[in-house]
Amino acid sequence: MQLRQINVGCFGGGTGMPSLLGGLKRNPWLQVNAVVTMFDSGGSSGQLRDELGVLPPGDVLRCALALARNEGEARRVLLARLPTLVEHARLGGHTGGNLLLSMMEQYSGNFLAAVDGLRALLGCRGRVWPVSVEPATLCAEYADGAVTRGEVAVDEGHERGHRVTRVWLEPDAHIHPAVNEAIGAFDAAIIGPGSFFTSLMPTLLVHGVAERLRAIRGPIILVANLLTEGRGMSEFTAAEAAAWVGRTIDRPVDVIIANDGSPSDTVLARYRDEHKQRLPLGEVPPGCEVVTGHFWQSDIARHDRRRLSYAVWTVLSRRLFV
Repeated sequence: MQLRQINVGCFGGGTGMPSLLGGLKRNPWLQVNAVVTMFDSGGSSGQLRDELGVLPPGDVLRCALALARNEGEARRVLLARLPTLVEHARLGGHTGGNLLLSMMEQYSGNFLAAVDGLRALLGCRGRVWPVSVEPATLCAEYADGAVTRGEVAVDEGHERGHRVTRVWLEPDAHIHPAVNEAIGAFDAAIIGPGSFFTSLMPTLLVHGVAERLRAIRGPIILVANLLTEGRGMSEFTAAEAAAWVGRTIDRPVDVIIANDGSPSDTVLARYRDEHKQRLPLGEVPPGCEVVTGHFWQSDIARHDRRRLSYAVWTVLSRRLFV
């Protein structure tokens, strides 16, 4: 067996993606790329988008920090929120990193150049790619026919118990040409973990992404979430997530990496109070490989970085080193 560096693309955003990136960056045989959603409408990112006319920086920032050479120190500095000062009230509550990335975009006039500058500043062990630089809004339709617009509204729909039946971007967004070229060189793709309808699906809905994913010769891997996401996804499963992805990109998911471990009853009870429960595997279609392990190791619902990275490496090395 001849070892070589594998060029892997990780698709998504939110709080789940850094767990994957932070583990993979330590593998010398992986060239890691994060292809990140750009349709955040809430919090600091949404406010900066609305007030300054910049692209929402939050998901890109979190992924860049996960790949940073000195992640701990970078997170302490760039995720700290500015205090609300009377003379600078509009800056209060924003993270230093979001403001820095927005300032770099305004200075350069190019968001991709700003991301590359941040990556160089942090000494990132990998690339971060905004999937598109075209402004668009995530929209969702529910089983009762109701429609919501914006990432925050879609999340609130889950909490109220509405089941999503369709999601789309409005207006249509197109893949950035540099990202289109980068995906063409990927040996494999990993989707997730992250909020399914607000972090993972928007990335796949961008025009051009599905075509590029279908052309990847290696496996399409879905990292299933640890929990369901509110009342509206109470019956959601990892297999259903794989089916959504397969329909969206018109190519089946090859491998599902799913958690089969459990934290303490106290931790699970806390999440039950938020109407979240362990994500079941469900009925996986024939031909889709399932890799399970105990990935939930703490009191917070986050994948254990080292365990997840080893699982991904096992799948990649077995399927690509032939």
